[in-house]
Amino acid sequence: MTTVLAPVAGTAIGLAAVPDPVFSQAMVGPGSAIDPQREPGQAVAPISGTIVKLRAHAYIVMGDDGRGVLVHLGIDTVQLKGEGFRPLAAEGDRVDAGQPVLFWNPAAVEAGGRSPICPVVALDAAAGAVNGEVRGGVGAGDELFQWS
Repeated sequence: MTTVLAPVAGTAIGLAAVPDPVFSQAMVGPGSAIDPQREPGQAVAPISGTIVKLRAHAYIVMGDDGRGVLVHLGIDTVQLKGEGFRPLAAEGDRVDAGQPVLFWNPAAVEAGGRSPICPVVALDAAAGAVNGEVRGGVGAGDELFQWS
């Protein structure tokens, strides 16, 4: 069982509510999402492991057990070309769950015409492998869901 933490503070919602079919239909994998607070802040590692992909708007942390978790900060944020984001870690870095990975400004994402909702996805997980999803208010580093 892997405990996946909320990477940002906000309101935890179901993945089905994400305004992008790739995420809402779980094409990438099951998980949850967070409608973030609209204040600048840090996005943290959802699990302990190695950062295997790091882009201005998204990152993947691979745990020692081979399980990867994708954090996508907003929808269509790749189009912002890094504006409003600042890396606090690098690809290849080992991180502990709850350690800062990126700094971002959800209000700037929204002002740029993009949704700031953050999908958190258990990559390559079977349907039904994610359970115990939290709904409602969460802080960065709080439990978001369990991956069995």
